[in-house]
This record gives sequence, C-alpha cells and structure tokens, in this order.
Amino acid sequence: MQQYQRDFIQLALDHEVLCFGEFTLKSGRRSPYFFNAGRFHHGAALSALGHAYAEAILASGVEFDVIFGPAYKGIPLGAVTAVALAQKGVDKPFCYNRKEAKAHGEGGTLVGAPLEGKVLIIDDVITAGTAVREVMEIIANHDAEAAGVVIGLNRQERAGEDTELSAIQQVERDYNIPVISIVQLDDIISYLSEESQDRDTVQKIIEYRQRYGAAEHPG
Repeated sequence: MQQYQRDFIQLALDHEVLCFGEFTLKSGRRSPYFFNAGRFHHGAALSALGHAYAEAILASGVEFDVIFGPAYKGIPLGAVTAVALAQKGVDKPFCYNRKEAKAHGEGGTLVGAPLEGKVLIIDDVITAGTAVREVMEIIANHDAEAAGVVIGLNRQERAGEDTELSAIQQVERDYNIPVISIVQLDDIISYLSEESQDRDTVQKIIEYRQRYGAAEHPG
C-alpha cells in the first residue's frame, strides 16, 4: 500500500467518512461499514482529498484531456482534484454538469471547460453504475471519449445476487475503460488489521467481504 493510500484511509477515519456499525444499503444488504464522502467538508480535508485523487491518477498513468465532475458529489471532487493536479505540475481543464438545463444566461447543462477529447470522470463510489452510464451519455453527446473513472473507494462487492461482477467491473467491461480507485476494501481491511484494536469490527468486514465479494478475476 502506498503512503497516499494510508493517508486517505486515516483521513476518512478522522472525519468519520468511513464509519462502522450496522448500515442497510440500497441493495438491502446490511453492511458493517459505510463510506460517506460528503463528510469531507472542511478546507484542509478537501485539500488532502484532492491530493489523494491526484496521486491515484498519476500512479495509474491514465491519459486524459479534461476532468469531469458529475453532479452533485463529483463537482467538488473534480474541482479539488484539478487544483491538486495543477500543484503537481499537471494543469488540466475542469467541467461539470447541471442536473437541469439553465434557460437563461449562457444556458445549457455544462459549466466550465468544453467537454472534448479524453474525459476523466471523478466521483466518490460506484454502487450500481447508473451515474456512470448517465455521464457516458453526456460524453457521447459531445463527441468526446471517456478516458476512465476515478473513485475514492472500491467496495469490491458483487453488483447483485445474479452476478459475480462488481458494478465497477461491469463498467470496465461495458465501456472498455479503467476504473481507478484510491483504495479498495482489501486495503481498508489491511490498514485496520495493522492499526486498529477493534478486532471484532475487522472480522465483521472480512466476513462481509467473503459473503458479498466480487470475483477477483472475472471471466
């Protein structure tokens, strides 16, 4: 695990973005942990978050022309990532969408840089892949090309009971693009195993991973 990944996990713990207990997900599954990026709401935390995204992007080697932050959570994530990348010498334009078209002023649904060339999508997590599919339609309508998706956490969890694939693996398969995550659930398990004294929590997460985990190498 790289230092930026360890720093990201600790940042998520410090701000209770990553919390533990019993949470009912949209899927109906009862999870022993929950990840809520909306709790990164202080300036210093957002700055550190942007640097974590930037490090993951640079480590991946993905090539792109513009950063796209889908409404709503992707907007601040894309903005802080663009700033962090610029501070690391990679100055890229940033664009985001509105949920509803603006009828006055400049109009339209997009704000910021033109959506053109290779587009790197920034978001928090991919749960069902629905949001990504909406973004892919926006990108296609502007004759641009998706370069990949960058997220904070890969839950490594099957998208449904009738598939061995995660929503992330489905996106990679359907659109032939990489999904880059700052960390995945296995990284969190590893970090907690090293740092945490709460072995019961770690064991519950391991059991959840074993029960609902996606195939590592889908065929």
